[in-house]
Amino acid sequence: MIDRLRNHFRGMTATKMIVLGYSTLILLGGCLLMLPHATRDGQGASLKDAMFTSASVTCVTGMTLHDTYHYWSLFGQLIQLVLIELGGLGFMSVMIFLLSFTKRKIGVKQRFVMQEAYSAPQVGGIVRMTQYIFFSSLAIELVGAAMLCLYFCPRLGALRGIFFSVFHSVSAFCNAGIDLMGYFSPGSSLMDVASDPFLNGVFMVLIIVGGLGFFVWFDVIEHRHHFAKYRLHTKLVLVTSGVLILLGAVQIFLLEHGGEAMAGCSTGEEWLRSLFQSVTCRTAGFFTMDLSAMTEATQFVCICLMLVGGSSGSTAGGLKTTTLALLFLSITVVFRKRKTVECFHRRIEEEAIHNACCVLMLYLLLLIVSSVSICAIESIGLLDSLFECAAALGTAGLTLGLTARLSALSQVILMFLMFIGRVGGLSVLLALSTTSGNVASQYPLEKVTVG
Repeated sequence: MIDRLRNHFRGMTATKMIVLGYSTLILLGGCLLMLPHATRDGQGASLKDAMFTSASVTCVTGMTLHDTYHYWSLFGQLIQLVLIELGGLGFMSVMIFLLSFTKRKIGVKQRFVMQEAYSAPQVGGIVRMTQYIFFSSLAIELVGAAMLCLYFCPRLGALRGIFFSVFHSVSAFCNAGIDLMGYFSPGSSLMDVASDPFLNGVFMVLIIVGGLGFFVWFDVIEHRHHFAKYRLHTKLVLVTSGVLILLGAVQIFLLEHGGEAMAGCSTGEEWLRSLFQSVTCRTAGFFTMDLSAMTEATQFVCICLMLVGGSSGSTAGGLKTTTLALLFLSITVVFRKRKTVECFHRRIEEEAIHNACCVLMLYLLLLIVSSVSICAIESIGLLDSLFECAAALGTAGLTLGLTARLSALSQVILMFLMFIGRVGGLSVLLALSTTSGNVASQYPLEKVTVG
């Protein structure tokens, strides 16, 4: 029996190992959160609440059923902190990073898993790169925590201030969106500090850096301000991320200027809230304005931003910025009457375009089916259902206040969407595929009219 299981795992592809690993981590985290010491009342969380919370933090989504500070004990909060780190950096990469300091040899199979997890361009040097990513991530989180200590320590004292700083730095960098701000006001997220430019700035920088992708950092660090020397992937990520953040902020400001969600805010504070919301909508899950008070137009803008998500090889989920960029570039090919997709004097392979189209259709299909299902189950508005599902699928974690009120079946649907959003729709499809993709022959070619 043991030999059969060993042979089965040896035959698993990298994508299957990633899917299985995240599933195991969610189950393990759920079991730990059910322990009596995990909640403040000493009763432990129910199976539903524990598994939903474990899925949310492992998939770095940020959807919660209870206020994290008031419901979960210090032990429960520490479990969630570990799950956020493992989910954000990649559990398999963390394990292999630890193994790299032992005398055990890391085989080709494990190297392919790391390449798949980080969307690395090549297998060569992946172990050294994993170590670099791990230490760099810890360094960024420590710097972020040190900056946050300037705010939390004077207000909460040294020990609690340091814990709050570390927790929020890790949560922001990993784009998890889980917070302990319930200490000040339950369920408020960052609304009480919405007018603080320093705190908002630290959170936004951590979210953006975490959502850009590990290999984008190294490219920028290596070539600094020489944009022309960046890899095409880095150029697409930086340009697309910048455009989405700026356009999102402008749209939110114009739609909410003087509205209920911005009540009592000066023009400067409105711009700050709009910018923060544009950044956090992508995958982070924090918020500085009442989401339920926003206009329906703004909520739809947020849905679009959440669906796109961050970038490949990052701590974020969603469609990914490169997917959106490739889809936009494929549209320009039709107008320019070109046969190949080109950008920054480089030609993009057709397989990447096919993958982008596949991911888009998969996410739209999942969003539509899940939204309609929850809408029918709960008898709520379609836009509200779309918002919840987009937040789960894009691992953004924002909510209009409906998540905790949904039935168990609807919450299971959201858990499934969170899992797909973190692991990646294409990875799940490849993990479920049983064919090799090799064909011995091709069918005759025939044209089809489109449009």
